[in-house]
Amino acid sequence: MTENRPRTPPTFEQLRTMAGQEIGVSDWTTVDQQRIDQFAQCTGDHQWIHVDPERAKRQSPFRTTIAHGYLTLSIIGALALEMGIVPENTQA
Repeated sequence: MTENRPRTPPTFEQLRTMAGQEIGVSDWTTVDQQRIDQFAQCTGDHQWIHVDPERAKRQSPFRTTIAHGYLTLSIIGALALEMGIVPENTQA
């Protein structure tokens, strides 16, 4: 965590003025194939672009699998807490 005290998330208007600025730094988070596969198992989303490395190598424009969008979004909450950003009237 970069700060010891919790910070309130910025409002939408404040966010608009922060475009292009760093709002915090967290540790690196590894999103490897095992994590992607576990997420697919939990959600039932076994789309090949996420879980089939061989097919992705052949058919994906990225030539590898990609993480689920919802997996990426789900990680944001933990990263925000790590940076000390918590909603008002809550505790980290």
